[in-house]
Amino acid sequence: MSRSRRSADVRLCAGAALAMAALLSIACGGSGGTDTTDTPSSPPPNILPVTVDAGPTGDAGNTPFTTVTVCVPGTSQCQTIDGILVDTGSSGLRLFSSVLTVPLPRVRAPGVTLGECAQFADGFIWGPLATADLMIAGEKANALPVQIGGDATFAAVPGGCANAGLVSENTVAEFGANGVLGVGPFREDCGPACAFEAVTPPVYYTCDAAGACQPTILPVAQQVANPLTRFASDNNGVVLDLPALTPAGAPSVTGSLIFGIGTRANNALGGASVFALDDAGNLSTVFHGVAYTSIVDSGSNAFFFLDTATTGLPTCSDADGFYCPTSTAALTASLVGATGTTRDVSFEVANADSLFTLNAAALDDIAGPDAAFFDWGLPFFFGRRVFTAMEGQTTPSGVGPYIAY
Repeated sequence: MSRSRRSADVRLCAGAALAMAALLSIACGGSGGTDTTDTPSSPPPNILPVTVDAGPTGDAGNTPFTTVTVCVPGTSQCQTIDGILVDTGSSGLRLFSSVLTVPLPRVRAPGVTLGECAQFADGFIWGPLATADLMIAGEKANALPVQIGGDATFAAVPGGCANAGLVSENTVAEFGANGVLGVGPFREDCGPACAFEAVTPPVYYTCDAAGACQPTILPVAQQVANPLTRFASDNNGVVLDLPALTPAGAPSVTGSLIFGIGTRANNALGGASVFALDDAGNLSTVFHGVAYTSIVDSGSNAFFFLDTATTGLPTCSDADGFYCPTSTAALTASLVGATGTTRDVSFEVANADSLFTLNAAALDDIAGPDAAFFDWGLPFFFGRRVFTAMEGQTTPSGVGPYIAY
């Protein structure tokens, strides 16, 4: 595992998605690359295979990857791209220019092209907006606004983006994936905030032919959108279903991203507990008697929280981005939804330095410190079916947004 990756919030304009907190190594092989074809493949209906492995850079850990097919809108000129991060903590499809071989048309207004500074917890992706037909798991999202990161033919990074205190994650090597499929609880990556006033730091820009870019407001219909908003069915949420792990983890595991909640037999809620989310996509976690703002996020590759107990977990001596207890710690915290639903969650935290020697890209007992959030990252998902319901969409357990398991 080379990256500590986490989401800071669900709305991108509030600082969502990924952070690089430490650089560590794990010896495991990975996948990643692209395959260009004129006719997209046909996955099983509403089920998208997901693999947790070392990814396209060969050094990812606890990162779920999948494959998507994008087409020039209205044509059969398509490309299948693997190594795409599945992220329930953000909304929208982002692809890196270096892996894209089909000419997706840029989104333009009179005299300008639209660009985006996608701001993550400590990094950003800069690039133009484009339009694609997306085909995944038997579902199709026509004319989907997407972002193309690291496009050398586009305008240079504007100062409002580069000077926001973040580092560039504008390449596959920096980001650790060929792109990100954001299937979080919101319809757009920024939403009404970016539609009515320029946020700080700016998210959307207009760029002229000379490469000069200015912050802009952008109607929600033009913002980078959650692909589910374009699906004809199975469009009210997703289920991420990953197998349970042993304490030693695994070099790779395969699970499923299932589209829809209660729309088919394979995405029924059953007896799952439902936790409503607030307007920012958050819930609460009570740990050691302290209530923290909290997220449940597959884009975070560990549990992240602050251990304030008298015998708190020590951080690793060689990298403070992870905890390294002398023996595995058995812990309990309480998830609390926005409407009061409460459920205790038991979890374990092992010594990260020891875990990194296991040749395992999938681990369910790795954690690191975060003073602001309690982040239930990918370890939470192993051995569970975790539902993420989208805002404003009706499900058998009410209207989203919520998470359930």
